Amino acid sequence: MKYNECYLSDIADIFSGFAFRSQDLGDSGIPVIKIANIQNNRVLRECSDHFPEDLLSRKLERYFIQDRDCLVAMTGAGSVGKFGKMLRARRESNYLVNQRVGIIRPDISLCDPDFVFHVLSNDIYEKILYSLGLGAGQPNVSAKEIGSLEIPFPPLPTQRKIAAVLSAYDDLVENNLRRIKILEEMAQNLYREWFVKFRFPGYQHARFIDSPLGRIPEGWEVVTLGSLIADHIGGGWGNDSADDKHTEPAWVIRGTDIPDARSSNVTNVPFRYHSKSNLKSRQLIPRDIVFEVSGGSKGQPLGRSLYVSAELLTAFNGKSVMCASFCKRIHPDSKQYASELLYLSFLDAYLSGEIEQYQVQSTGISNYKWSDYLEKVSRCVPPIALQEHFYELSIPLFSEIGTLGRKNSTLRRTRDLLLSRLISGEVDVSELNITVPKEVIL
Repeated sequence: MKYNECYLSDIADIFSGFAFRSQDLGDSGIPVIKIANIQNNRVLRECSDHFPEDLLSRKLERYFIQDRDCLVAMTGAGSVGKFGKMLRARRESNYLVNQRVGIIRPDISLCDPDFVFHVLSNDIYEKILYSLGLGAGQPNVSAKEIGSLEIPFPPLPTQRKIAAVLSAYDDLVENNLRRIKILEEMAQNLYREWFVKFRFPGYQHARFIDSPLGRIPEGWEVVTLGSLIADHIGGGWGNDSADDKHTEPAWVIRGTDIPDARSSNVTNVPFRYHSKSNLKSRQLIPRDIVFEVSGGSKGQPLGRSLYVSAELLTAFNGKSVMCASFCKRIHPDSKQYASELLYLSFLDAYLSGEIEQYQVQSTGISNYKWSDYLEKVSRCVPPIALQEHFYELSIPLFSEIGTLGRKNSTLRRTRDLLLSRLISGEVDVSELNITVPKEVIL
């Protein structure tokens, strides 16, 4: 069955966010959604800019995200046409939208907003908008051009059924992401409790002595970060196609891929071709660590890190993997300091601000004083027996994180296969008995 089509502007109000003055934005107040918040069809809640509440006026009311709004990036070579939705976004959530992000506000009397979002999440619409935005300078699309998109438009009851099927997959993915976050927090809390607060098993009977890092348990050793790393090397980039020199295929994890790769989501990781020597010295293996040393942005300091688990490498279907040239591949000296400990210490240092102290700004790009960091920063190394006890407790957490991430990859692939077939009418659900959430029925 082929569905009728309609223009997006016929069923939704489409407009750009508000043009905030840069001098009005700061670190506190109402969070402002920008293009960087739109990733993988989701709208991330962590914002670098905030608008003071005492400057609010009635004219800003329409620029607050409402439940079931769909957002789209309106400018930027790598961004135009990317759609996203904030799950469970209510008016009381108090998120504003800036001018480079388009707001698509469906008319719920005409269409199902979740159906509209699922349709727009099909890659074809991103490609259409990107082609419309091409011109002199960076790509740019207007609200009128977004409204000119023609989308399938089945009867409203069918829209609701299609949305219910696809949303069920999204809910499973979100549930797994929440579980992953809990597991990550468990590992980090265990690390802080044992190796920062020194509340490890039997600490009540330990004797504490003075050290360059303050009071530490007797038998522990203070050493520089550099001495805990067996090998480290900058990543590579290679070519987008093979030639006489670049013959070896491999995936390349960039700094921007690190947050998703932590849960084995490698959808956006690029596939490149490399020389044999470059790949041989940089190929990632289980228990390596990837550390970001260049790039960054406002509100997001450098120094993000990634633990390379066996489950993560499995997500690349047997192909080789390396990190990009703006990152370092770290091979820890596990005989001294477990890889999991070193990784968790990087996470703790990122949150505490230790890592940010070694970030420098030059020519518009942030760089990291890697050598200084390795020489000037130390870690308190516990006895091997305690490290082994920690490993026994933490490795199941890392393993489960990888397993849940792989499940999400399968769920996303299945959802994407269904998406095109459902919205095209190839798979007809109009006569199926599908439960539709009550809140979507008028």
